[in-house]
Amino acid sequence: MKKRIFLAGASGAIGRRLAPLLVANGWLVFGSTRSKGKAISLRNLGVEPILVDVFDGATLSRLVSELCPEIVIHQLTDLPYALAADEMTAALVRNARLRDEGTRNLIFAAVNAGAKRLIAQSISFVYADGPSPKMETDPLVPVTHPVYGETVQGVLNLERQVLAAPLEGIVLRYGLFYGPGTGFDAPIAPGSVHVDAAAKAAERAVTMGQRGIFNVAETDGTVSSEAAINAFGWNAGWRVGD
Repeated sequence: MKKRIFLAGASGAIGRRLAPLLVANGWLVFGSTRSKGKAISLRNLGVEPILVDVFDGATLSRLVSELCPEIVIHQLTDLPYALAADEMTAALVRNARLRDEGTRNLIFAAVNAGAKRLIAQSISFVYADGPSPKMETDPLVPVTHPVYGETVQGVLNLERQVLAAPLEGIVLRYGLFYGPGTGFDAPIAPGSVHVDAAAKAAERAVTMGQRGIFNVAETDGTVSSEAAINAFGWNAGWRVGD
């Protein structure tokens, strides 16, 4: 029997790049989506689509328990394509809820199903002002920040839950995404990361590394990803086809 992975957010920008890597490694991948229309595209990636809303905790837990995954990967976000400015205010509220309540439901489901490891998406571009490059131990902006406060609160909620769970919890603090499916062909700010390299970090974290937080961003003096490089052999220049 193939080892199993439950990939939450399989139809997202990272999920679509990550799923084929996992399938190629011999995993049986079950990918969640809320959209029936995306089920076909997931099947084309070799993924077994699971239609479920992460906010429906009872259904999520029942389905994940039936699948018995060894690994659960949390790549859930709810942001507009190309970070459309006129949609971002509402999206940030949804995203904060997803990082808090959605993460809580996913962890409960993972523990209940007997999963061993949880890999979760976080962000590396909300560090507080100070010397660079930023390390994982550096403080984030305060939750009272007028622009990023709600985002940081959601990030802290997610990371605390993942690291406190009775699982091997790994948090990947990604830089700003660019590449296929993001709306950006090149880095849009310092400390960015290509979606292929971001997906590769999650793929490596399935079998490598220990509980903790890891920055995953390009080396440009903004953020230090040395911990991820050392733990996962990660390479920011990796692209699909390499």
